[in-house]
Amino acid sequence: MTRIAAVILAGGRGERLGGVNKALLALGDRTLLDRAMAVTRGYKTLLAVGSARFEAPGDLEQVLDLDTGYAGPLAGVAAAVQHLADSAIDLLFSLAVDTPLFPADFVSRARDLLHASPAVLAAYGEQDYPTNAVWRLSALSSLPDAVRNGTAPRSLKRLALGLGAARLDYAPLTDSDPFRNANTPEDLAFLGRALERRDGG
Repeated sequence: MTRIAAVILAGGRGERLGGVNKALLALGDRTLLDRAMAVTRGYKTLLAVGSARFEAPGDLEQVLDLDTGYAGPLAGVAAAVQHLADSAIDLLFSLAVDTPLFPADFVSRARDLLHASPAVLAAYGEQDYPTNAVWRLSALSSLPDAVRNGTAPRSLKRLALGLGAARLDYAPLTDSDPFRNANTPEDLAFLGRALERRDGG
């Protein structure tokens, strides 16, 4: 049986939202972190928090960036890979914490594409979202050491490109982008309205 772990990428600084911790922002009746945890329920879930811990609900295992010059989502994935190095996990599902419309069927659809590729990233039309992806853990086994010695790509997009990742495009499946994330107050307002429509609020 394939074993899957998830990492919620929550190390962003939310600078365009006034420097707030986006993970703890409320959208509707739940925080963005609560919504991400609902997506990863059923998987062993790690929380990549950058360089500083914060109080999070549940029994999430927090992982800190490795002590290198790398930061951002790639550093969070590298930290998760390091944490899982001696585990029996086969696949790593990475999810940006600020993606509240994330489709529940993404992982099952991505697994169907993994026979031909070591990774599958989310896409909507021509827009790629490499923070939201399913990775074969074996394909990332050298990433922590590459981060330490400075030879790793500087972004998940470049990492995915180097691996020859497949794209899982939701444009044919839905008329709105389910991977839109919350970077600005305008994004938050849009996502709040979209959640109300989706949930019948």
